[in-house]
Amino acid sequence: MAQGPVDGQAGTDRREQLLRSALEVIVARGYADTRIADVAEHAGTSPALVIYYFKTRDQLLTEALRYSEDKWYAAGTQRLDTIGSAVGRLTELIAMTCLPDTDPAARTEWLLWLDLWALSPRNPGVAAVRRKFDERWRQSISSTVLAGQESGEFDAAIDADEFAVTLSALLDGMAVQIALEDPDIPPNRAYDLAMRYAAGQLGFSWDSSAGGRQKREPRPQAKRGKS
Repeated sequence: MAQGPVDGQAGTDRREQLLRSALEVIVARGYADTRIADVAEHAGTSPALVIYYFKTRDQLLTEALRYSEDKWYAAGTQRLDTIGSAVGRLTELIAMTCLPDTDPAARTEWLLWLDLWALSPRNPGVAAVRRKFDERWRQSISSTVLAGQESGEFDAAIDADEFAVTLSALLDGMAVQIALEDPDIPPNRAYDLAMRYAAGQLGFSWDSSAGGRQKREPRPQAKRGKS
Protein backbone atom coordinates (compact mmCIF):
# COMPACT_ATOMS: atom_id res chain seq x y z
CA MET A 1 0.00 0.00 0.00
CA ALA A 2 1.31 3.49 -0.85
CA GLN A 3 2.33 5.54 2.14
CA GLY A 4 0.48 8.71 3.06
CA PRO A 5 1.83 12.22 3.68
CA VAL A 6 4.38 12.65 6.44
CA ASP A 7 5.83 15.66 8.25
CA GLY A 8 9.32 16.86 9.12
CA GLN A 9 12.42 15.56 7.38
CA ALA A 10 10.57 12.49 6.16
CA GLY A 11 8.06 14.77 4.45
CA THR A 12 10.86 16.79 2.87
CA ASP A 13 12.49 13.60 1.62
CA ARG A 14 9.19 12.35 0.21
CA ARG A 15 8.59 15.64 -1.60
CA GLU A 16 12.10 15.53 -3.08
CA GLN A 17 11.52 11.96 -4.24
CA LEU A 18 8.37 13.08 -6.04
CA LEU A 19 10.22 15.98 -7.67
CA ARG A 20 12.94 13.65 -8.95
CA SER A 21 10.30 11.30 -10.30
CA ALA A 22 8.49 14.19 -11.97
CA LEU A 23 11.70 15.34 -13.65
CA GLU A 24 12.42 11.88 -15.02
CA VAL A 25 8.88 11.34 -16.28
CA ILE A 26 8.58 14.79 -17.88
CA VAL A 27 11.92 14.41 -19.65
CA ALA A 28 10.96 10.95 -20.91
CA ARG A 29 7.36 11.70 -21.94
CA GLY A 30 7.15 15.47 -22.31
CA TYR A 31 4.96 17.63 -20.12
CA ALA A 32 1.91 17.39 -22.38
CA ASP A 33 1.87 13.59 -22.04
CA THR A 34 2.70 13.45 -18.34
CA ARG A 35 -0.11 12.71 -15.92
CA ILE A 36 -0.13 12.88 -12.15
CA ALA A 37 -0.71 9.12 -12.25
CA ASP A 38 2.51 8.64 -14.26
CA VAL A 39 4.57 10.46 -11.65
CA ALA A 40 2.89 8.53 -8.85
CA GLU A 41 3.58 5.20 -10.56
CA HIS A 42 7.22 6.13 -11.15
CA ALA A 43 7.59 7.11 -7.49
CA GLY A 44 5.78 4.01 -6.25
CA THR A 45 3.03 5.96 -4.53
CA SER A 46 -0.54 7.13 -5.10
CA PRO A 47 -1.82 10.01 -7.26
CA ALA A 48 -3.51 11.39 -4.15
CA LEU A 49 -0.13 11.82 -2.46
CA VAL A 50 1.29 13.70 -5.45
CA ILE A 51 -1.74 16.00 -5.42
CA TYR A 52 -1.34 16.48 -1.65
CA TYR A 53 2.15 17.91 -2.17
CA PHE A 54 1.69 19.78 -5.47
CA LYS A 55 -2.06 20.41 -5.99
CA THR A 56 -1.90 20.72 -9.80
CA ARG A 57 0.12 19.37 -12.70
CA ASP A 58 1.37 22.87 -13.59
CA GLN A 59 2.63 23.37 -10.04
CA LEU A 60 4.39 20.02 -10.24
CA LEU A 61 6.21 21.14 -13.41
CA THR A 62 7.30 24.49 -12.00
CA GLU A 63 8.39 22.98 -8.68
CA ALA A 64 10.31 20.22 -10.45
CA LEU A 65 12.10 22.77 -12.60
CA ARG A 66 12.79 24.96 -9.56
CA TYR A 67 14.30 21.94 -7.80
CA SER A 68 16.42 21.15 -10.85
CA GLU A 69 17.55 24.78 -11.21
CA ASP A 70 18.51 25.05 -7.54
CA LYS A 71 20.65 21.93 -7.77
CA TRP A 72 22.25 23.21 -11.00
CA TYR A 73 23.12 26.54 -9.39
CA ALA A 74 24.43 24.89 -6.23
CA ALA A 75 26.75 22.63 -8.22
CA GLY A 76 27.72 25.49 -10.52
CA THR A 77 28.55 27.79 -7.61
CA GLN A 78 30.88 25.18 -6.16
CA ARG A 79 32.67 24.88 -9.50
CA LEU A 80 32.88 28.63 -10.08
CA ASP A 81 34.27 29.22 -6.60
CA THR A 82 37.36 27.19 -7.55
CA ILE A 83 38.13 29.45 -10.55
CA GLY A 84 40.21 32.52 -9.81
CA SER A 85 39.58 34.73 -12.83
CA ALA A 86 36.37 36.30 -14.12
CA VAL A 87 37.28 35.13 -17.64
CA GLY A 88 37.51 31.58 -16.33
CA ARG A 89 34.18 31.84 -14.50
CA LEU A 90 32.37 33.26 -17.53
CA THR A 91 33.91 30.56 -19.71
CA GLU A 92 32.68 27.92 -17.28
CA LEU A 93 29.16 29.39 -17.25
CA ILE A 94 29.04 29.17 -21.03
CA ALA A 95 30.47 25.65 -21.01
CA MET A 96 27.93 24.50 -18.43
CA THR A 97 25.18 25.67 -20.77
CA CYS A 98 26.51 24.37 -24.07
CA LEU A 99 28.69 21.33 -23.45
CA PRO A 100 26.94 18.13 -22.31
CA ASP A 101 30.17 16.51 -21.10
CA THR A 102 30.77 19.53 -18.87
CA ASP A 103 27.23 19.32 -17.50
CA PRO A 104 25.73 15.84 -18.14
CA ALA A 105 22.29 17.13 -17.15
CA ALA A 106 22.40 20.05 -19.60
CA ARG A 107 20.17 18.56 -22.30
CA THR A 108 17.73 17.30 -19.67
CA GLU A 109 17.50 20.79 -18.19
CA TRP A 110 16.75 22.35 -21.57
CA LEU A 111 14.05 19.80 -22.40
CA LEU A 112 12.31 20.92 -19.21
CA TRP A 113 12.75 24.56 -20.20
CA LEU A 114 11.11 23.89 -23.57
CA ASP A 115 8.00 22.76 -21.71
CA LEU A 116 8.15 25.76 -19.38
CA TRP A 117 8.45 28.21 -22.29
CA ALA A 118 5.54 26.56 -24.09
CA LEU A 119 3.29 26.97 -21.04
CA SER A 120 4.33 30.52 -20.10
CA PRO A 121 2.27 32.51 -22.66
CA ARG A 122 -0.98 30.92 -21.46
CA ASN A 123 -0.30 30.39 -17.76
CA PRO A 124 0.45 33.47 -15.59
CA GLY A 125 1.74 31.36 -12.72
CA VAL A 126 4.22 29.52 -14.90
CA ALA A 127 5.19 32.81 -16.58
CA ALA A 128 6.04 34.33 -13.20
CA VAL A 129 8.32 31.41 -12.36
CA ARG A 130 9.98 31.68 -15.77
CA ARG A 131 10.70 35.38 -15.19
CA LYS A 132 12.33 34.63 -11.83
CA PHE A 133 14.56 32.00 -13.42
CA ASP A 134 15.59 34.38 -16.21
CA GLU A 135 16.40 37.13 -13.72
CA ARG A 136 18.60 34.76 -11.74
CA TRP A 137 20.46 33.63 -14.86
CA ARG A 138 21.10 37.19 -16.06
CA GLN A 139 22.26 38.19 -12.59
CA SER A 140 24.80 35.36 -12.61
CA ILE A 141 26.22 36.67 -15.88
CA SER A 142 26.17 40.36 -14.97
CA SER A 143 27.83 39.81 -11.58
CA THR A 144 30.61 37.87 -13.31
CA VAL A 145 31.08 40.71 -15.79
CA LEU A 146 31.19 43.33 -13.04
CA ALA A 147 33.83 41.31 -11.20
CA GLY A 148 35.87 41.13 -14.39
CA GLN A 149 35.58 44.86 -14.92
CA GLU A 150 36.77 45.52 -11.38
CA SER A 151 39.76 43.22 -11.88
CA GLY A 152 40.62 44.77 -15.25
CA GLU A 153 39.88 41.61 -17.24
CA PHE A 154 36.87 43.06 -19.10
CA ASP A 155 36.21 46.33 -20.89
CA ALA A 156 34.88 48.73 -18.26
CA ALA A 157 32.79 50.60 -20.85
CA ILE A 158 30.45 47.64 -21.41
CA ASP A 159 27.07 47.77 -19.66
CA ALA A 160 27.04 44.55 -17.64
CA ASP A 161 23.24 44.28 -17.52
CA GLU A 162 22.81 44.79 -21.26
CA PHE A 163 25.55 42.26 -21.97
CA ALA A 164 23.85 39.76 -19.65
CA VAL A 165 20.51 40.17 -21.45
CA THR A 166 22.14 39.61 -24.84
CA LEU A 167 24.37 36.70 -23.83
CA SER A 168 21.58 34.95 -21.94
CA ALA A 169 19.31 35.24 -24.99
CA LEU A 170 22.09 33.90 -27.22
CA LEU A 171 22.74 30.96 -24.88
CA ASP A 172 19.03 30.20 -24.56
CA GLY A 173 18.71 30.08 -28.33
CA MET A 174 21.78 27.89 -28.68
CA ALA A 175 20.53 25.58 -25.95
CA VAL A 176 17.23 25.06 -27.76
CA GLN A 177 19.13 23.91 -30.84
CA ILE A 178 21.29 21.61 -28.69
CA ALA A 179 18.19 20.15 -27.02
CA LEU A 180 16.64 19.58 -30.46
CA GLU A 181 19.92 18.04 -31.66
CA ASP A 182 20.18 20.41 -34.62
CA PRO A 183 23.08 19.07 -36.74
CA ASP A 184 24.07 22.62 -37.76
CA ILE A 185 24.60 23.73 -34.16
CA PRO A 186 26.30 20.94 -32.21
CA PRO A 187 27.43 21.72 -28.65
CA ASN A 188 31.05 22.55 -29.54
CA ARG A 189 29.99 25.02 -32.22
CA ALA A 190 27.46 26.68 -29.91
CA TYR A 191 30.14 26.99 -27.24
CA ASP A 192 32.65 28.48 -29.68
CA LEU A 193 30.15 31.00 -31.08
CA ALA A 194 29.11 32.11 -27.59
CA MET A 195 32.73 32.45 -26.48
CA ARG A 196 33.66 34.47 -29.56
CA TYR A 197 30.76 36.82 -28.88
CA ALA A 198 31.70 37.23 -25.21
CA ALA A 199 35.38 37.80 -25.99
CA GLY A 200 34.58 40.32 -28.71
CA GLN A 201 32.24 42.31 -26.49
CA LEU A 202 34.28 42.21 -23.28
CA GLY A 203 37.72 42.53 -24.85
CA PHE A 204 39.50 39.40 -23.67
CA SER A 205 41.52 36.95 -25.73
CA TRP A 206 39.82 33.88 -27.15
CA ASP A 207 41.49 31.64 -29.72
CA SER A 208 38.80 29.43 -31.22
CA SER A 209 41.31 27.87 -33.61
CA ALA A 210 43.09 26.36 -30.60
CA GLY A 211 40.07 24.23 -29.86
CA GLY A 212 38.46 26.63 -27.45
CA ARG A 213 37.88 24.26 -24.60
CA GLN A 214 41.59 23.97 -23.90
CA LYS A 215 41.49 27.66 -22.98
CA ARG A 216 39.38 26.98 -19.91
CA GLU A 217 41.15 27.02 -16.58
CA PRO A 218 41.85 23.53 -15.23
CA ARG A 219 39.84 22.57 -12.20
CA PRO A 220 41.89 21.93 -9.06
CA GLN A 221 42.48 18.30 -8.21
CA ALA A 222 41.13 17.10 -4.91
CA LYS A 223 43.93 16.62 -2.40
CA ARG A 224 44.23 13.21 -0.86
CA GLY A 225 45.63 12.75 2.56
CA LYS A 226 45.18 11.04 5.85
CA SER A 227 42.06 11.95 7.72
